[in-house]
Amino acid sequence: MTVHFIGAGPGAPDLLTLRGRDLIAACPVCLYAGSLVPREVLNHCPPDARLIDTAPLDLEAIVAACRTAHWEGLDVARLHSGDLSIWSAMGEQLRRLRQEGIPVSITPGVPSFAAAAAALGTELTLPGLAQSLVLTRTPGRASAMPPGESLTNFAATGATLAIHLSIHRLAEVAEELTPAYGADCPAAVVYRASWPDERVVRATLGTIAAAVDKGIERTALILVGSALAAETFDESRLYAADYDRRFRPSSAREEGGHSDG
Repeated sequence: MTVHFIGAGPGAPDLLTLRGRDLIAACPVCLYAGSLVPREVLNHCPPDARLIDTAPLDLEAIVAACRTAHWEGLDVARLHSGDLSIWSAMGEQLRRLRQEGIPVSITPGVPSFAAAAAALGTELTLPGLAQSLVLTRTPGRASAMPPGESLTNFAATGATLAIHLSIHRLAEVAEELTPAYGADCPAAVVYRASWPDERVVRATLGTIAAAVDKGIERTALILVGSALAAETFDESRLYAADYDRRFRPSSAREEGGHSDG
């Protein structure tokens, strides 16, 4: 028996890994975050699967459901939205299950920032503009921010920022980032990336707060950085004709050229 933690992706039911789909189909018990995981994903569950919506449950109740399945020898598919490595609350569940000797596995999922970048139709790391992506958030009721992990500190790097769980503080976020990035810096909000009702708002740091509908209060990602709207940027050396790489050594082509001449 194993509790399989599975990243269910950002929203679109077909943005689910094959491994995740197959594990869901093989597990007679499924725990899922009903407020975030689309019902279509549950269609992969066995017809007689025990389905448990964890949205109204606390940690002890979730662990208890896994414990019961363990006693019964039943594998569990534990579904979380997006990818499990960030803000999933998986860590505390893993700790409790491991303390009880219950086997676990982890299957990654498509993260929301990747779905948001796809909606924007852009690469978040462009040569000469940004080669780092910072995934962060602002303080909330569930988790405070550690000392040093402030928007001001991250902004000083000039990296592309993907700011999660902070749409309710959009105006404050823009104000805090403006001194480092400038009011004209490209900014965007992607609401429910990959869902049927996905919405994309493009603006600048100076205008983004006014551009976003006040009704967007959750399930939205804020992105900031020059890479979001750049048309002028360096080309990567990766595909340059004179760039030596393992599968396309320029020295071999030069030698071949000389022999042909």
